[in-house]
Amino acid sequence: MTSPAPAHATAKPGPRHDLVLRGERVLLPDGFAPAEVAVADGVIAQVAPLGAGLPGARTVDLDPDEVLLPGLVDSHVHVNEPGRTDWEGFASATRAAAAGGVTTIVDMPLNSVPPTTDVAALEVKQERARAAAYVDVGFWGGAVPGNTGQLRPLHEAGVFGFKCFLIDSGVPEFGHLEPEELERDLRELAALDALMIVHAEDPRVVAGAPHPHGPRYADFLASRPAGAEAAAIATVIEAARRTGARAHILHLSDAGALPLIAAARAEGVRLTVETCPHYLTLAAEQVPDGATAFKCCPPIRDEGNRDRLWQGLAEGTIDIVVTDHSPSTVDLKALDTGDFGEAWGGVASLQLGLAAVWSEARRRGVPLADVVRWMSTGPAALVGLERKGAIAVGRHADLAVFAPEEEFVVDPTRLHHKNPITPYAGRRLNGVVRSTLLRGRAITDVPHGTLLRRGEA
Repeated sequence: MTSPAPAHATAKPGPRHDLVLRGERVLLPDGFAPAEVAVADGVIAQVAPLGAGLPGARTVDLDPDEVLLPGLVDSHVHVNEPGRTDWEGFASATRAAAAGGVTTIVDMPLNSVPPTTDVAALEVKQERARAAAYVDVGFWGGAVPGNTGQLRPLHEAGVFGFKCFLIDSGVPEFGHLEPEELERDLRELAALDALMIVHAEDPRVVAGAPHPHGPRYADFLASRPAGAEAAAIATVIEAARRTGARAHILHLSDAGALPLIAAARAEGVRLTVETCPHYLTLAAEQVPDGATAFKCCPPIRDEGNRDRLWQGLAEGTIDIVVTDHSPSTVDLKALDTGDFGEAWGGVASLQLGLAAVWSEARRRGVPLADVVRWMSTGPAALVGLERKGAIAVGRHADLAVFAPEEEFVVDPTRLHHKNPITPYAGRRLNGVVRSTLLRGRAITDVPHGTLLRRGEA
């Protein structure tokens, strides 16, 4: 990417913009095209065919191997600050996001202490993020036993929706909802037209499965059977059907649930679904015994299941792809014992999500434009960020300069994640983010992210 002198003899008369980017491959809403993108006051002011000579105080010409993408929107990120900031934090998480082409994250209400289950806790998070965020940050609220009365105040305070678990969350301060509690909270959210996002695994099915222990991944996989997801998703569908509320299934790993989801949507149930890079790029057959960096819940399943998840994306049953960046300290991953029963479950991949998904998509012949739709346009629409997720006039100038063919090998020590552990370690990936712009400004060493509120972004 080159930045020539500001003056251009070919520039036509007209308003002088702060920045003009030019490239042979710019991803516009209708697909890739040679284009010029003009930015003024942090907003895309004009898009014109390449050669139009839009005038700018500064101009950037993309190199031949680069494409210009809208910044990604990752609506599933565990920042963990405050309370567990040694796991991650707003500074480290948002720097990792920027390095991976992500310009907006929405923070999960756990594993911070306190969790975001009331307005006071939300304000603590906002204060921590305000001075540290390198990208724009929004927040989910939490729905836990006993806080139904807090949902409306949190909604009015600007959270983008509410997360609940139907199974033990893994942290004692964020309890899970029983089916009757889920339905009660959905009725409250239906009155607000607010979104409930659900970790859908059924505790009764899991309780009947073998207890995970030892280093064999097959034993851990058996402890979180696919039937647990299907049963919990059926519970969500029934509750959404009865209440008319909007519900969203988090981190779908079981492709066997796709027909159930498709049937519910066909009858008008207000249901959306996400999956994650690790479910689309990794497979149980590839997980070595003792490799606890791969542990997450629900688990990474077999290759055939992975193929069916890709089919679900192609058919539109799965709406979006987000990372579920769920880091921890290295010691919690039990690397010394390799015991899947002891290890914390979570995959840290915020910086690697785009490259991981694009590498697998490229292998399968899936266009980059589809990947961006799943990882930028779709998540922005899910949470109501109307000025994110596309290169179009009036949208925020959140942009990523991406070299889709360049290869790199993942070195955990070179990631911005606070703890250097990832199942992608040593993996060769395609796609390098060479520059990320937030509202037209390159993200460098000075945080300038904005805190987002529902209805104002």
